[in-house]
Amino acid sequence: MRTASFATLIASVVLTAPAYAAPGAAIQAAIANPARQDAERLRDRYRHPAETLDFFGVAPGQTLIEYSPGGGWYTRILMPLLAGNGRYVAVVSNDPRSTENARKLVAGLPGGAAAFVTTFDPATATMAAPNSADRVLTFRNVHNLLMAEDGGDKDGKVALAFFRAAYKALKPGGVLGVVDHRLPEGATARREETSGYVKKSTVVRLATAAGFRLDGESEINANPKDTTDWPKGVWTLPPSLQLGEQDRAKYLAIGESDRMTLRFVKPR
Repeated sequence: MRTASFATLIASVVLTAPAYAAPGAAIQAAIANPARQDAERLRDRYRHPAETLDFFGVAPGQTLIEYSPGGGWYTRILMPLLAGNGRYVAVVSNDPRSTENARKLVAGLPGGAAAFVTTFDPATATMAAPNSADRVLTFRNVHNLLMAEDGGDKDGKVALAFFRAAYKALKPGGVLGVVDHRLPEGATARREETSGYVKKSTVVRLATAAGFRLDGESEINANPKDTTDWPKGVWTLPPSLQLGEQDRAKYLAIGESDRMTLRFVKPR
């Protein structure tokens, strides 16, 4: 494992997802990796990693950026997938604790891909060397970007900087894959600032403003049981279950949130 700084390193036509064959053997093998934690495997039924990565066109041999890997749920799939044939880049917010946590995460995954840790700088809209990545993936993070400033990022400046940074980092023809908690289009803008959910139109608007083209969307991670109007926002549902024992069985029966899965392309 190497750690380096790569930082020197709605309107839109809606495209439906084409029919896909079963995800490739490399993706299936990475998901079956024994290094994955049993507790994480239980969440595959909500997160559908094989179908999601296949939809985003992830494959060995790529340079892949994961923005804000957190506890490493997807990292423990992506690094083995790219092992010996690819490069994994963890991009985190610009603070020492996030950087150190990401370094510990990738260092603790022996046998994975060559790994790098770098930071996202909203002021310059950068996260990696220009035209260096084949894929940029972000799982359940756009809502955090919209809530990045006190009281919410009402102008979307931080979120837009992320999309611009991803656009710069990707090679022409590269793919940005976005999964996030989906807010109904009729909901108020205020709910995007507080609930943890975000409208698809907001994601498309920000990505398009950065230069991306919406290339496809999928219902892989949809959950029609999620009405999105919970007392503690998306954190009412598992895995957070912020109400504790109150209505716990009800929320477990609903499962994790309803999520959009969007694929954007940087035009050639």
